Amino acid sequence: MSASDKSHLPSRHVSVGPSRAPHRSYYYAMGMTDDEIKQPFVGVATCWNEAAPCNISLNRQAQAVKLGVKSAQGTPREFTTITVTDGIAMGHEGMRSSLVSREAIADTVELTVRGHCYDALVGLAGCDKSLPGMMMAMVRLNVPSVFVYGGSILPGRLNGRDVTVQDVFEAVGQHQAGAISDEALEVIERVACPSAGACGGQFTANTMACVSEAIGLALPNSSGAPAPYESRDRFCEASGSAVMNLIERNIRARDVVTRQSLENAARVVACTGGSTNAGLHLPAIAHEAGIDFDLMDVCEIFRDTPYFVDLKPGGRFVAKDLYEVGGVPVVMKELRKARLLHEDCVVATGRTMGEELDLIDREADGRVIHPVSAPLSETGGVVGLRGNLAPDGAIVKVAGIAEDQIRFEGPARVFECEEDAFEAVKAREYKEGEVIVIRNEGPAGGPGMREMLSTTAAISGQGMGKKVALITDGRFSGATRGFCVGHIGPEAAHGGPIALLRDGDTIKIDASKGTIEVVLTEDELKSRKSEWAGPRETIYASGSLWKYARLVGSSRNGAVTHPGAEAEKHVYMDI
Repeated sequence: MSASDKSHLPSRHVSVGPSRAPHRSYYYAMGMTDDEIKQPFVGVATCWNEAAPCNISLNRQAQAVKLGVKSAQGTPREFTTITVTDGIAMGHEGMRSSLVSREAIADTVELTVRGHCYDALVGLAGCDKSLPGMMMAMVRLNVPSVFVYGGSILPGRLNGRDVTVQDVFEAVGQHQAGAISDEALEVIERVACPSAGACGGQFTANTMACVSEAIGLALPNSSGAPAPYESRDRFCEASGSAVMNLIERNIRARDVVTRQSLENAARVVACTGGSTNAGLHLPAIAHEAGIDFDLMDVCEIFRDTPYFVDLKPGGRFVAKDLYEVGGVPVVMKELRKARLLHEDCVVATGRTMGEELDLIDREADGRVIHPVSAPLSETGGVVGLRGNLAPDGAIVKVAGIAEDQIRFEGPARVFECEEDAFEAVKAREYKEGEVIVIRNEGPAGGPGMREMLSTTAAISGQGMGKKVALITDGRFSGATRGFCVGHIGPEAAHGGPIALLRDGDTIKIDASKGTIEVVLTEDELKSRKSEWAGPRETIYASGSLWKYARLVGSSRNGAVTHPGAEAEKHVYMDI
């Protein structure tokens, strides 16, 4: 296809033929030339805003993407969508907006591309939900697509060691316990985040950035360079050029995102000790492609994947360190050595994953990336759980937890929401050996499936992270440490067993066996269910959160809000 042949591209509907003269007049108003109007239109979508450092450099990076598109005879059209940054939203009502924003991002990118008939998409995202939201839009539209991560933040330095925002959250717990002073807390909050970029550990943003490479939507090694590095511009420019190659070859997002590439992505999450949120986002991306790949499928991959990349919060290093030893391609080379990788998946370059890895000459350094033959642990850093307390499954991060600490049994201490739990933790009104239960925080019941980082970080800061367990139908930040089980399904609002728990019930969790049980008979659970008063009423009786609560499905299937590709009756690119 020549650069000016639009006979099979969506942009012909707004730029070709006498009837489109009014449309072209708008393009002339923006200074576009005849040649630019005749070329393919590439949407360059960013989540730029001034909400947080994760997104602040995306507008600069978008300009480099546009140069790449132009150099390959394409016409870039930049637009923005929203983000809700978890670090700012954490610990208050604003966190209810976080997961909902993933759907809003996917929806608004879809609407913009459809409304303006763009032929391809380069999407730039920097913070937690914006990464999967952007990838979901690409797969939903099924256009030639390249994803660009905005890059990680540089670590702060304090007393000779790297610090991240995780340390600040945990310092709050130490402060509440009287272990550090007001002045010490002020020092760490000022030095922990010294640059633009997303949180530097293997939290949700960096986890999903690794996913973008492993799944094939991002150029190899493009996610690694920290946000302030000027070298990011080269990756951005190359991404703009790459999408034009995909248009030429008619390689679309669903040619890249397949069952096999999703399995590759899950492997990378597991071996890097990534965020449990990947168990929510991978099924949601799969749903957009019409692929049945739920939480338990993800966890099956996690179970037999060794954990060999030593990253925070369970380990010692941050994203910058991973980049400096070769990044995701070196990690994937190790997976290939263990025959845990599908090599024939197509990636954003148009080549296969195997062909790309053949070009990588670096090897595991043995410090950040351990050899797969000598892993940190034999099983993945994230584990799925199932049992009478979670018939639809649950998920726990075990990276950094000792083998003798991945089993827990204790009495339940039940809280109806995160605020109640946080106040109890702050006042130290809980005991060693208890299983703290936070319910009514699922996708529908929250609404919004909040992260519990403030509570878990306070527990860790008080030195109790290894002495209690915490379970919830909500979710956890990628920065969460300790024995914390999330995504328990069905959620309380849907009448799941977590809704029926009472103080003192004995809960048994065994991450080695993948089980989570409450010591109650089936008859006792049925009896309690018959007495259940129904879902807790929330204050959200209108607006986006009300709408989301009525549309959202189970966390097992990714907490999605529409029927997905399985129900679609047309493909956008072919209209």
